[in-house]
Amino acid sequence: MEREDLLCRVRSFPDKPGVYLMHDGNDKIIYVGKAKSLKKRVSSYFRHANGFASPRLRKLVESVRDIATIRTETEMEALLLENKLIKYYQPYFNVDLKMNERYAYIKVTHEKFPKLLVTRRKEDDAAVYIGPYVRVAEVRWMLRLIERYLPLRSCSSDISRQDNSRPCMRYALGRCLAPCCAKCGEDEYKERVADVILLLQGNGAELVERLRKRMNAAASRLAFEEAGRLRDTIRAIWRVTRQRNTLPEAPGTGSGESMWKTLSAMQEFFKLPLLPWRIDGFDISHTSGKQTVGVAVVFEQGYPNTSLYRRFNIKTVEGIDDFRSMYETVTRRYKRCLEGQEPLPQLILIDGGTVQLEFAQKAMHDLGIDIPMLSLAERFEEIYLPGEKTPVRLEFTDPILRLLQSVRDEAHRYAITSHRHKRERIFSRSSLEDIPGIGKAKASQLITKFGSAKALRAADEKDIAATQGIGPVLARRIKECIEE
Repeated sequence: MEREDLLCRVRSFPDKPGVYLMHDGNDKIIYVGKAKSLKKRVSSYFRHANGFASPRLRKLVESVRDIATIRTETEMEALLLENKLIKYYQPYFNVDLKMNERYAYIKVTHEKFPKLLVTRRKEDDAAVYIGPYVRVAEVRWMLRLIERYLPLRSCSSDISRQDNSRPCMRYALGRCLAPCCAKCGEDEYKERVADVILLLQGNGAELVERLRKRMNAAASRLAFEEAGRLRDTIRAIWRVTRQRNTLPEAPGTGSGESMWKTLSAMQEFFKLPLLPWRIDGFDISHTSGKQTVGVAVVFEQGYPNTSLYRRFNIKTVEGIDDFRSMYETVTRRYKRCLEGQEPLPQLILIDGGTVQLEFAQKAMHDLGIDIPMLSLAERFEEIYLPGEKTPVRLEFTDPILRLLQSVRDEAHRYAITSHRHKRERIFSRSSLEDIPGIGKAKASQLITKFGSAKALRAADEKDIAATQGIGPVLARRIKECIEE
């Protein structure tokens, strides 16, 4: 790409967080960087190209021929993605992250009575690693929380053999279970380790449920001191922020590394220009052409990010026409992206066959966006590629197909759920409005109070009458009408 064309493209980058990947003339990624604002950060390279004190940076700017971007929701997410991409691509101009581990992990050692350590390297030693943590301050905060409420041993002494010697001061302070002095058994200690791992992995709800059962059991046997300690622990866990700055592992894949291998294999198999870190999936749902809904779901690093899901009530299509409904859905979805409201994916998956894929392609072409696109037909699990008449068939055990199926199935589930909610809402309101004395306002009030027509049908007549503006006479009429 010519320098003027490149500068023009950079000026169109969004003023949003993300990661940028610089390519040389051979289309090889030579640098990966993060940015709070992609537009401002990447533009700065060319504004100061001749003023860089570092020869390395001057050489980098001279070598750049193309730049790709990956939008993220937050700057912290960009920081973590940058780390992953540098480890994966090993760009020539990235020195720090390529040569060493930058972020910290909490390590649960693999031994009879495990302990917690902080490390910057993941080793193949059967230990459990949680992280990476972007800020060391957060690691210390988590360790202090664990030390107070779910303490494990911290000494380096050999406790392969328990003895009955006097425990150290940490036991007296409630900061250790003292397995070295046989104050707790191996099963009790393993249970505590499992609690700590659940907390560190962000499974707070499951951990609270475990602790609540123990608290109730302790209260039943009148062990009020133990029950009080468990109560305080539960309260502390609920206070733990849900948005921790760690990179979660993808569920169902065994580890984050295996998911990245799958994404890497997908990139190579479909000849994608970038690792498909974010995949958008599309589907359409309706009932005989009525209440048609189009949806877009988002998978990041192989698992769904529900905060980026979007549903669209189809406005320009009447009757049964999945193809034009797909065109409208894709168009409306990526118009938001062009306006800077939504991040762009590295791969788009359409639920359907060649025709659905063609209409989705046309929508992207009309918007002037070039993103790799596939479709997955459910009947034979065939993958269709643009311009290819013959579909691709993968083994049902292939991780690439399984990931695509997960995206397709989630899009299908979300489309059906969205359509059902829309249909029930319209049906519930319209059927209530047919009852004499019930207008839009009262119908809306009833649905708001009871949640659905089904719940209203099961409700007691007195409860309906207690609704503001209804009364006994109208309540009786409602019951008679909806039970017919």
